[in-house]
Amino acid sequence: MALRIRRLLVANRGEIAVRIIRACRELGIETVQVFSEADRNSLPVRMADRSVCIGGPRPHDSYLHPRRVLAAASAFKVDAVHPGYGFLSENADFADLTEAEGFIFVGPSGDVIRSMGDKAMARRLAAEADVPTTPGSNGVISDANEAAAIAEKIGYPVLLKASAGGGGRGMRIVREPSAIAKAFLEASREAMSAFGDGAVYLEKFVPEIRHIEIQVLGDGDEVLHLGERDCSTQRRNQKLIEESPSPVLSRALREEIGQAATRLCRHVRYRSAGTIECILDPATENFYFMEMNTRIQVEHPVTEMVSGIDLVKSQILIAAGEGLGISQQDMQLKGHAIECRINAEDPARNFQPQPGRIEHYAPPGGIGVRMDSHLFAGYEVPPYYDSLLGKVVCWGQDRVEAIARMQRALEELEIEGLQTTREFHRSLVTSSDFKAGKIHTRYVEESYLPDEHG
Repeated sequence: MALRIRRLLVANRGEIAVRIIRACRELGIETVQVFSEADRNSLPVRMADRSVCIGGPRPHDSYLHPRRVLAAASAFKVDAVHPGYGFLSENADFADLTEAEGFIFVGPSGDVIRSMGDKAMARRLAAEADVPTTPGSNGVISDANEAAAIAEKIGYPVLLKASAGGGGRGMRIVREPSAIAKAFLEASREAMSAFGDGAVYLEKFVPEIRHIEIQVLGDGDEVLHLGERDCSTQRRNQKLIEESPSPVLSRALREEIGQAATRLCRHVRYRSAGTIECILDPATENFYFMEMNTRIQVEHPVTEMVSGIDLVKSQILIAAGEGLGISQQDMQLKGHAIECRINAEDPARNFQPQPGRIEHYAPPGGIGVRMDSHLFAGYEVPPYYDSLLGKVVCWGQDRVEAIARMQRALEELEIEGLQTTREFHRSLVTSSDFKAGKIHTRYVEESYLPDEHG
């Protein structure tokens, strides 16, 4: 039977655009790549069957401009639009507009994006699905006085978080009553600046947590989970290293978190790939729902390596109405996988972005090693976008072998012409704490980079 999607527009750039194009090629789907002036000579443009410039280099003139993206979709008569991650991927209005104009949106419905993207609403939905949430406000809080009253009830320290965003923006830890009024104002202002929405909510702050996320696939009726990823190795709430399985979860706790994730996704009739993010208190083994990402994740290859399932192809097939094609009973996870994000940043200068020309590029190889990247010698890394250059992903029969392969792969990786985080990762993955799994979300700031403490 012929697939409903014969031509697909890639509404993104960089390594995720390459990833989508490769998945489409394996499915026999023609691709149309949109690009900005800054990406005219990029690898996705070279790889796609067709390509079209939709605007200037700044995101709001191109990749964040819904009408220009959909004008390209209309001009090339595509059947579907894949938003990747970032940019318009979690924009509910864009999802609605895409469907309204007759294209298939490769992702969940606008209503689901809207409800799960509002973190306060998502907490309420999680509670309805009997998924644990951290003690805190029932929704957004109106002012500093309400924040102070809730904090007094649940006890300090507490965390103020932007309802509309992520990535650490609009977030403040408050350790004592005298600081809450200022923190509320700062969090709200930062949330408004970053997301156009100053609403914040409050929850109990749990120190030295681990960040555990569950990969899910849903077709609107059924949902399955593909195990967890441990994303606890972070710097300032930005993920650095991800791995699966988590080195600290018991089999029983893994199953409990997985069941909670699928329960919530069934509750909202989730369709497509998505991720339920939780925090885990290792001391008590209590886990709490944090948020949901209604898109493919940067770290999706980690799950692909242990599950053998192509998540991007699954997204496309689900969008085309093909269903999941696999049951939870059929899911088998094997071995251990680790991903290091390689960015164009200088760790010696507070991880300052390093745009510039790639003079030489040689990716690592060998058994169990994967490099997802859009780099090539001569490529100009533009200053307008995220600094991600690629992801080194290594699989092993166990965690020890996966770490050894990662060390070897990072030694083999050659990127010349600008500063990258390769050496930082080489040092981190071979540190005694990382090897022992003694990591929490503030470990890098507090122990590995003590000069950044506070």
